[in-house]
Amino acid sequence: MKSKKILLVAGEVSGDLHGSYLVEAVHCIDPEIEFFGVGGERLKGVGMRLLHHSQSLSVVGLTEVLVKLPSILKSFRTLKRSLETEKPDLVILIDFPDFNLRLARIVHRRGIPILYYVSPQIWAWRPKRVKLISRVIRKMVVLFSFEAPLYEAAGVDVEWVGHPLLDIVKPALSKEMAFQQFGLDPRRRTVGLLPGSRIHEIERLLPSLLASAGLLQKEIPDLQFVIPLAPGISKTTLSSRMKSGSVPVKVVEGFTYDVMNLCELLIAASGTATLEGAILGKPMIIVYRVSFLTYWVGRALIQVDHIGLVNLVAEEEIAPELIQKEVNPRRIADEAFRILKDPLLSQKMSESMAEMRQKLGEPGAAQRAARIVTSLLHGAEA
Repeated sequence: MKSKKILLVAGEVSGDLHGSYLVEAVHCIDPEIEFFGVGGERLKGVGMRLLHHSQSLSVVGLTEVLVKLPSILKSFRTLKRSLETEKPDLVILIDFPDFNLRLARIVHRRGIPILYYVSPQIWAWRPKRVKLISRVIRKMVVLFSFEAPLYEAAGVDVEWVGHPLLDIVKPALSKEMAFQQFGLDPRRRTVGLLPGSRIHEIERLLPSLLASAGLLQKEIPDLQFVIPLAPGISKTTLSSRMKSGSVPVKVVEGFTYDVMNLCELLIAASGTATLEGAILGKPMIIVYRVSFLTYWVGRALIQVDHIGLVNLVAEEEIAPELIQKEVNPRRIADEAFRILKDPLLSQKMSESMAEMRQKLGEPGAAQRAARIVTSLLHGAEA
């Protein structure tokens, strides 16, 4: 019998991460299923055949997308052709909604079932997208419990599986071993700087983070700073952008959660890293800056009070958010100083992160999603 084929599209770093664990979980059930499509190094590492690398597609914002538009269009054409040449039995789309929902229309016309894993943020902006989703998506698999009722109300077949990061975010080293391996001083207080997983995020955020580190060290001389490199970002890419820093900053590659675990405070770009830090119980400051045009359009469309995932899940601000002009060295340093100088505030933030974690569900999300994938494949076969 011919083995089943799944086309999977993950256009961003977080999608590559979640997709890789999903593929592994599916292969535990049926190792003969073949995956191909768009992804990054993690999906490649678990055996998915890449038609296009996600690094050339991942963008945030209206002006940013123009730079990568040729790559985006080329990838779209490749995937469209693959529907005919590869004849997948199922398509799995992971987040990346502007691209994936356009592709979904074409896939639906071909009569191929679609499973969407990691929901588009219809609860935050452009809620009318749910009409398209209800028409073309066979199964929606969501990570947050509050998402399921929104899809149910629109007639979408939806299932909440919990958040896969609960299984993923686990330090591999003891703190003692990590301090030694990374060349950090265990007697000094450690602050983590997380400028993002995309080049344009780093360009917009890193200078302010480095300058704020200089201001903080003047106030608290025993601080040390560390950057856990995001997947897909090399030390070479970062080093050329770190010359403006006035204090030493250790850069660590490949041990993100061990680095976070050493930190007393994280200053992190809005995104998956904020959830990762929250699962580890770390106080944090969330920073976010995009082009003026993107921000202006976003303000008109976004319908939620917060941008940080930890605050959205908690339904209150448990981590301060600095947006656009507030992402400046003095403002970041003042907010960080406030937390670092107040042990009670820091403890309260850690407790709030632990409470937020409870809302993410139970471990085993990728395994639950994998069972849905295989049952949908069998349904398509029937």
